[in-house]
Amino acid sequence: MKFPGIRVGLTRTVHHVVDERDTYGNSLPDDIEPLLSSAGLMSLAIRAAVDLIDPLLPDGFLSIGKSSSVTHEHPSVRGASLELTVTIDEFDGYHIGLRIDAGDETGPVASGRHVRSIANRHWLQLRIAGRAAQTATTSGRPTRRGSA
Repeated sequence: MKFPGIRVGLTRTVHHVVDERDTYGNSLPDDIEPLLSSAGLMSLAIRAAVDLIDPLLPDGFLSIGKSSSVTHEHPSVRGASLELTVTIDEFDGYHIGLRIDAGDETGPVASGRHVRSIANRHWLQLRIAGRAAQTATTSGRPTRRGSA
């Protein structure tokens, strides 16, 4: 299937004030100002990517995360006005590569990559149900990696 709405160069920019929820995942001492965590940053990037991509897909399809990588160059504190942009820079017809750039009023904060895959909603739900059933029957027992 072709997805003509997905094109290299499309961007989505979000503006967000860093709050307490965005600092979750940091293991900083109490005497250091709460900072935007990498997890908080990626959550914003993923939401921006979904908001950019999913409306361009036909009914019955959605995008799902495949991989993410982010480099925090400078801290961003609680209360800072963060601007985050995701830009589609690769598309092979199935996988969508996005560049992530983030900054606040003091300058650059982070950059990275995020890759999403286009999935058929029905087939994804069947796969999820199969994994859930398998998990229920093997609960408590470790399984070998790669056995799906």
